[in-house]
Amino acid sequence: MSDRYARQRVLPEVGPDGQARLAAATVLVVGAGGLGCPVLQYLAGAGVGRLTIVDHDTVEETNLHRQPLYAMADIGKPKAKTAATALRRFNPTIAATPVVARLTPQNAATLVADADLVIDAADSFAVSYILSDACHAAAKPLVSASVIGMTGYAGVFCGGGP
Repeated sequence: MSDRYARQRVLPEVGPDGQARLAAATVLVVGAGGLGCPVLQYLAGAGVGRLTIVDHDTVEETNLHRQPLYAMADIGKPKAKTAATALRRFNPTIAATPVVARLTPQNAATLVADADLVIDAADSFAVSYILSDACHAAAKPLVSASVIGMTGYAGVFCGGGP
């Protein structure tokens, strides 16, 4: 095993078995903006093996101060594709699959079915409801978070979450 994750593997809560589980995991992240960017960076850094990134939006200059996966050269490019490219550069041992589309009731079940964990970082009540329904039906855990101004929330729902 590579030394990349040595500091995680020494933790009794992770160890070699936990690191192997991370490498085998698939996480669906909906939203590659202000919340999604740091979530994606930490998941890739931790060695989560497969990340699916859903976002329909493009990078704007006003994103750059709070979305560190993107640079000036990325303005106008799809966030999902740009984030996937940046994450693969950051950690070439992971797979990052972009989905440049809105999450809808029509595509949610398929996207959720392939994931071990779903993260709602879209800041959209409609997306939260769609993901909640899809995760509940598939018994998959859903981590949902939102930030408005200086306040926010995070919670785990469905699939055995509290």
